[in-house]
Amino acid sequence: MAHVFGTTLAEVPARPAPARRGGGVIHRLFATPRQGALTVCAGALLLAGAGLAFDWAVLDAVGPLGTAEDCVEATGACWAIVGEKWRLILFGTYPGEALWRAMLACALLVMGAAASAVPRLWSPWLAPAWALLIAVVLVLMAGGVLGLEPVRTSAWGGLPLTLILFSGTVAAGVPSAILLALGRRSDMPVIRAMCVAFIEVVRGVPLIAVLFVASLVIPLFLPGEITIDKLLRAQVGMILFFAAYAAEVVRGGLQALDQGQTDAAEALGLGYWRRMGLVILPQALTHVLPALMNDILRAFKNTTFVSIVGLFDILGATKTAIADPNWIRYAPEAYAFVLALFFVFCTAMSSYSHWLERRLDRDKHSSA
Repeated sequence: MAHVFGTTLAEVPARPAPARRGGGVIHRLFATPRQGALTVCAGALLLAGAGLAFDWAVLDAVGPLGTAEDCVEATGACWAIVGEKWRLILFGTYPGEALWRAMLACALLVMGAAASAVPRLWSPWLAPAWALLIAVVLVLMAGGVLGLEPVRTSAWGGLPLTLILFSGTVAAGVPSAILLALGRRSDMPVIRAMCVAFIEVVRGVPLIAVLFVASLVIPLFLPGEITIDKLLRAQVGMILFFAAYAAEVVRGGLQALDQGQTDAAEALGLGYWRRMGLVILPQALTHVLPALMNDILRAFKNTTFVSIVGLFDILGATKTAIADPNWIRYAPEAYAFVLALFFVFCTAMSSYSHWLERRLDRDKHSSA
């Protein structure tokens, strides 16, 4: 008879199966009297806070069509600052007569992102399509061709600048991250050492330092007759920073794949790049989709750092808008408006990530 730590199996008393925990969230919140009391107290505080916030934001508030005089006597929020300063908050100092160009640029970027999110439209043509879309957006914003009045990048600001920086960072950063991840796993020592050095150095410094070097330090080492636009320098810095972090995410996906996938692709006679493009990378990116989406969301929020180097994204434009002495006391409402915009964009991307993850998981199980 088998022995377990000196005791025969016949001598081990039978134990009942663990009790099944049911009831879901409600059961866990009220599992014990103490947990029930804490749940009731927390719920009461949340309801009270929600009621006060609703009174401040809606019932006692002044609407966007109000005036500064109306806000003086109001006991709630003053959303009139949004109605008064919306153009400066959303578009910075972009010329008013060319405002339609900034609006069209924002619409094109949002529609391009929405179209790219449809799996049916995924194809090798997606990358050149995005390159063309970004080129069209830059032409719209900068002008100087097709009869459009030129607008310097120093006048770009608000939501268009945020979307341009974010789109450029992701569009160029994801391919760069894939190349860095492949280079770090390369059999060529020089390529591997260069990729490791770049990733570790960039990941070891904050984004603010990268933007500071790209915007303020690099021009000091350039000849006087050579000038690089500040927006371009900041964009390159954000791409490099994003690529260094995303490269480690992609490398994790590559390491998660079984060696048999590579061996099977080699047995089919596929070369290195076809093997990576058709077999390895699609599976690796599927494995790390949640982590990669975290980096993409972080890239969207990191666009606010460019205000440090003199670029007025939507947050920097809001700071400029509330500098007006007549409206400075209503800064919380202006920042709440920006918070709502960021919440909408980030929630949309996060929800899409969850949907895509479930779809890919369902397709994987159905194919199996």
